[in-house]
Amino acid sequence: MYTKKTFDKKDLLKPEMMIRLYANGAFPMADEQTGEINWFMPEIRTIIPLDNYNVPRSLKKIFSQNRFEFEYDKDFLSVVKNCAARKPTWISDELIEAYLRLWAKGNIHTVETYLGGKLAGGLYGVTYRGAFFGESMFSFVPQASKAALIKLIERLDEKGFILLDVQYMTQHLKMFGAIEISFEEYASLLQSSYKKDCKFV
Repeated sequence: MYTKKTFDKKDLLKPEMMIRLYANGAFPMADEQTGEINWFMPEIRTIIPLDNYNVPRSLKKIFSQNRFEFEYDKDFLSVVKNCAARKPTWISDELIEAYLRLWAKGNIHTVETYLGGKLAGGLYGVTYRGAFFGESMFSFVPQASKAALIKLIERLDEKGFILLDVQYMTQHLKMFGAIEISFEEYASLLQSSYKKDCKFV
């Protein structure tokens, strides 16, 4: 069961409003048919514990081979557009424009995976103090987005982040140690994360 909140259209995607909504546990999704952007607050949340995550065996082998190169915040627009280039998609052009405004304020970050100098995969998410709200990932090359996720976890751990929110459980995320928690537990983690002023880069 999900709770959907509707806000005045002209204020909905202002950076300060978006950060306020994320900080309260909401996240946006656009309806592919109508383009309408709604904010959702699931009663059950999925997180990857930063002190108890898992690196799949296949990725350990890839990291040992130094197959990929990684960058942070190098090419946000390419990352978000590649995440949106699928059917169906919840990432509308209007939402991308809103993300760009957050990017300009330093509240969105990327992990990018490169192979032979070319973008092979990546992910992006929104940050507020000690919380990282994962949004989407993409991959052109097998394992590229998974490798980016491990690099994200390592970066968040290194920088002292408290929370990695990944919204909904999937088999893909379960491989990394993702767990489901109640919104009450999630809200407690939010409060703890806001006591820290973490910098992603």
